[in-house]
Amino acid sequence: MYDTPKNTIQFRVWGRYALFTDPLTKIGGEKCSYHIPTYEALKGVTKSIYWKPTIVWVVDKVRVMKRIQTQTKGTKPLEFSGGNTLAIYTFLSEVEYQVQAHFEWNKHQPNLKADRIDGKHFALAQRMLERGGRQDIFLGTRDCQGYVEPCEFGSGPSHYDDLDELSFGLVFHGFDYPEETGIAKLEARFCRPVMFNGTITFERPEDCSTRKFVRDMTAKQFGLGTTVEPVDVVATEWEA
Repeated sequence: MYDTPKNTIQFRVWGRYALFTDPLTKIGGEKCSYHIPTYEALKGVTKSIYWKPTIVWVVDKVRVMKRIQTQTKGTKPLEFSGGNTLAIYTFLSEVEYQVQAHFEWNKHQPNLKADRIDGKHFALAQRMLERGGRQDIFLGTRDCQGYVEPCEFGSGPSHYDDLDELSFGLVFHGFDYPEETGIAKLEARFCRPVMFNGTITFERPEDCSTRKFVRDMTAKQFGLGTTVEPVDVVATEWEA
């Protein structure tokens, strides 16, 4: 097995389809995927492999292994008023990526300080990765099943090894959740990723300069053996 720091995992993720939705295409209901996976989508994959509120996953980089290709499919999404409607979604097809990510301690969960044992979480993350993840793996949406296995980042040929540089413009990066920031609001982050020879190195969340306020949100409180949800969050969901 390859040598990595005791908070880092490297894995291969692949699937028949992926839908990393460009938010601009949601307005008309006909979703279209970005050409690359977003930071938030890969963080979701990593959390499906292994997650505890003690840790925060940081996605370092992704390597695009196969040629980027799209496919349109007719779908029947649910309508808020009930029933189904017809729509055309543009998916990525036959996708494969290599991902490197590491975990850091969630400093905004002081009640879990006693659980900050790096060897324990590293061993559990590796074990869950070898078993294909603790939860189901999805590539951007539940309609797109994914699969994971350990790998050595950078091994094997990529379709874009000989492509020096490719920019993707302004792309959704991820969400700032109050459980991870300590700030009682939800914000969306955006970045401008650039691929060099098939590999994209992501900006850290705090380094993203473009943000959009979404709404106020109160953080969940976690403790060893307990999960307590704030009263105002429960009330908001009840009223909705």
